[in-house]
Amino acid sequence: MENLFMKFSDTWLNICKEAALNQELIARLRKARLNVLIADAIGPRGELLAELLEIPLVYTLCFYPGYTMEKYSGGLLVPPSYVPVILSGLGGQMTFIEREMEDFLQSSGDNGVVMFSLASMINNLTDKTANAIASALAQIPQKVRCSTSVVYTLSLRSLMNNFIEIHLIVGHPKTKAFITHGGANGIYEAIHHGVPMVGIPLFGEQHDNIAHMVAKGAAVQLDIRTLSSKDLLRALETVISNPLYKKNAMWLSTIHHDQLMKPLDRAVFWIEFVMRHKGAKHLRPLAHNLTWYQYHSLDIIGFLLAGVATVMFLVIKCCLLAYQMFVKMGMKKKRE
Repeated sequence: MENLFMKFSDTWLNICKEAALNQELIARLRKARLNVLIADAIGPRGELLAELLEIPLVYTLCFYPGYTMEKYSGGLLVPPSYVPVILSGLGGQMTFIEREMEDFLQSSGDNGVVMFSLASMINNLTDKTANAIASALAQIPQKVRCSTSVVYTLSLRSLMNNFIEIHLIVGHPKTKAFITHGGANGIYEAIHHGVPMVGIPLFGEQHDNIAHMVAKGAAVQLDIRTLSSKDLLRALETVISNPLYKKNAMWLSTIHHDQLMKPLDRAVFWIEFVMRHKGAKHLRPLAHNLTWYQYHSLDIIGFLLAGVATVMFLVIKCCLLAYQMFVKMGMKKKRE
């Protein structure tokens, strides 16, 4: 099987070379002023031609096993939890994940659910911190949805899954609080759905993100370096029991939703805007027009070096002239 794929790879490589290096073909296609390129995801030639012609690419079908071509050549996002992989025999209505999740959420009763997610930052936790988090989550009456298996000491009241999108849980009416590291995406999900947060920032802008939510009265911030199970337990009880946090989170959600047009419609508008105006080059930063030496400021560096060299030359020249004048005056005095 490996040899077969290597043979196909070499074949497609030759096809791509023949297409890309055929100047006559490329010139003829550019002269045609094509608006879009429609291709099958069977081989990478369509993506390559779209790149060379600088026009949008549209797939007629998703075909390649594992969606390798679609992901790495076409840049499409095809998460297997939502898009069935080719040759898997699955259809587009894969509701078993939602059913499992809904059963878990509904079984929480009036206590509801707490969402816990530190995304990839979970790998930075020590065992001591992970166990402190798990100990706190095991003591709350709410059920816990964890997006990682690192918190391994939780009871059966938790559900761990690495591929369910956060918004499916954060946006559910049963969700009472969201424990987050303060990443921008997670923050916007919580704001969008009006869910109070317990922030455990780890690095970068996460501290600022959580600080903004604390200032708005929609979150409590904890320090990862001194975090204990009691701290996390107290923070959760605060944001869940104090209705002011939920009220402030809903206020932020109301502001977030009060827009002239929906974000999806705005995204569609700008995509179509760029297509209507042939790439909307008038919106491109002028930095794209710089030459390589301008981009690296070599012209400025050269000018400054030339200026410094000129000044040094003049200073040295003046010193030499002054020296020569003093030498001539000394010799003149000796003759007299």
